Amino acid sequence: MKKYFNIFDFSQKVDYKIEILSGLTVALALVPEAIAFALIPGFSPLTGLYAAFILCIVTAVLGGRPGMISGATGAVAVIFIGLIVELKEAFPGITPDNILHYVFATVIIAGLLQISAGLLRLGKFIRLVPHPVMFGFVNGLAIIIFMAQFPNFYNKVTGDLLATAPFLVMLGLTMLTMVIIWGLPKLTKTIPSSLVAILVVSIIVIFGGIDTLTVADTMGAGESIKGGFPPISIPQIDLSWKSFSIIFPYAAIVAGVGLIESLLTLNIIDEITDTRGSGNKECIAQGTANILSGFLSGMGGCAMIGQSLINTSSGARARLSGITAAVMLLIFIMFGSSLIEQLPMAALVGLMFMVAIGTFEWASFKTFRKMPKSDVIVMVLVTLITAITHNLAIAVIFGVIISALAYSWENATRIRARKHMSEDGAKYYEIYGPLFFGSVTNFTNKFDVQGDPEDVVIDFAESRVADMSAIEALNKITERYAKVGKKVHLKHLSRDCVVLLSNAEAIIDVNVLEDPKYKLPVDSRLIASYK
Repeated sequence: MKKYFNIFDFSQKVDYKIEILSGLTVALALVPEAIAFALIPGFSPLTGLYAAFILCIVTAVLGGRPGMISGATGAVAVIFIGLIVELKEAFPGITPDNILHYVFATVIIAGLLQISAGLLRLGKFIRLVPHPVMFGFVNGLAIIIFMAQFPNFYNKVTGDLLATAPFLVMLGLTMLTMVIIWGLPKLTKTIPSSLVAILVVSIIVIFGGIDTLTVADTMGAGESIKGGFPPISIPQIDLSWKSFSIIFPYAAIVAGVGLIESLLTLNIIDEITDTRGSGNKECIAQGTANILSGFLSGMGGCAMIGQSLINTSSGARARLSGITAAVMLLIFIMFGSSLIEQLPMAALVGLMFMVAIGTFEWASFKTFRKMPKSDVIVMVLVTLITAITHNLAIAVIFGVIISALAYSWENATRIRARKHMSEDGAKYYEIYGPLFFGSVTNFTNKFDVQGDPEDVVIDFAESRVADMSAIEALNKITERYAKVGKKVHLKHLSRDCVVLLSNAEAIIDVNVLEDPKYKLPVDSRLIASYK
């Protein structure tokens, strides 16, 4: 119990006031984003709000770390656009309600895939994301959050910039919000400055009768966030291979995008709070939340870095803040919709501007001259791809691939061979650097087969045979020397390299010629244990 319900763990100090107030702030920030993300594929605002409530409450209780917030996200929402297009082509005349059922089924399958990833302990692979990619991801996300607020300064109908008076009002209220969020912590930290800013600006607008954009204005005509508890929705779809073949690829994309964003967010919150979360537990929590979302009329989602940063910057460190945010969001939907719809968007825009500024890794500029050029290029590319495509998963995957290629290229050039003759006439090649697929060509070029004496020693004391390409390279070298009647002695191979060479005999002819005076004793029982 203690593992999950940290709010009841009395060994951990929990500031209940901060947790509850932070949760309230997050709930207020969740409303406009959940609505906006639901409108991207053309769903009802309640579809996004229900997803936000379910994702938030489930991951707050079962998630991989306290303080992280999940909900409906834009990265998941845009995936459904392609699904809807394909459904309309495959099933002419399909209704919007039928499409929603296919979306719910997709979210449920995505949840099952995410749980499978957690049970298979695949969350640890997030460690393979290099730091430059993390920098690029965070910076790109900050740009997305920042740029996403600008449509609020334009007329929704005409698409033109607001008239001078409404524009100045919007700008002034936004700036006031940002000043309060920035300045209040310098005076007191007893109440989250984000919440104070939203309340102050809302009071000024509502009681001052100021005409400005509100949450209600962001929704379509006749739409409202008013609703009840999320209704049960058993997906009514055509149970056929055709349906499955359409929704499964999108479910896999939803699962992958959701896990990448969630695990990266977990890593970022880990760094901010100087604690360590569980990636595998987060995978299972995200999957459980998405399954429930699909059965309770929600569009699915994943972790939200913006809301998570709002939460942690407000001082929240326990699960109570996420639980509070979810409960308050449900209260807004069921009882407080009329009040929430009056909230000025300027307050929420100012809050998200500050989140974007706080999210951006400004320190990354200072590292430009200290980092390797390949890392700088990766960081800039990931930032640009994230900001341009808004597809965080693709940006991160691209960054990891480029980083891996750069690392392989750099290590491929590090292979060295120091050569010298021994007193008994044998020629030594002392190898430095890893021997793997990228370095085998340089390694092979180090040897003078025709000019070397009869005995050649290849010393791997400061090298490592890493893969099958390296084994094949060793095989070819020994064969070349054997053809001219010369002997090759492999010296100081690490234990796992010996095992690799031994195991490779079943696949290729590893021609290793040993000489008693160079042979290293290797315990056969130890080799067997490695196998």
